[in-house]
Amino acid sequence: QVQLVESGGGLVQAGGSLRLSCAASGRPFSTYAMGWFRQAPGKERAFVARISGRGDSTYYADSVKDRFSISRDMAKNTVYLQMNRLTPEDTAVYYCAVQYRGFSIEESRYDYWGQGTQVTVSS
Repeated sequence: QVQLVESGGGLVQAGGSLRLSCAASGRPFSTYAMGWFRQAPGKERAFVARISGRGDSTYYADSVKDRFSISRDMAKNTVYLQMNRLTPEDTAVYYCAVQYRGFSIEESRYDYWGQGTQVTVSS
């Protein structure tokens, strides 16, 4: 079992940046991939980014490619989502999640979830 705690959300103006953090505990950090998802008001939760267990492979949704960057710090058992050039369309609750096996961007294939952190981008 893995426990996840997100932080770093907040209110930012369009064009600004935020960095989200997700601290993990409960199982060796390098043994699972991690992903970020987001859920905007009135919409389904959607994939944002994923990073492999060793941090050597990343994958992004087209909507955030070239603006967002996912990384992981093995010493701190923490995954980050650096978000640049934010737009109001990025407003959502952001969740980190653990994927034990395989590669997928489907939320049903993720095993544990954090509680979410709100990101609001004003125009």
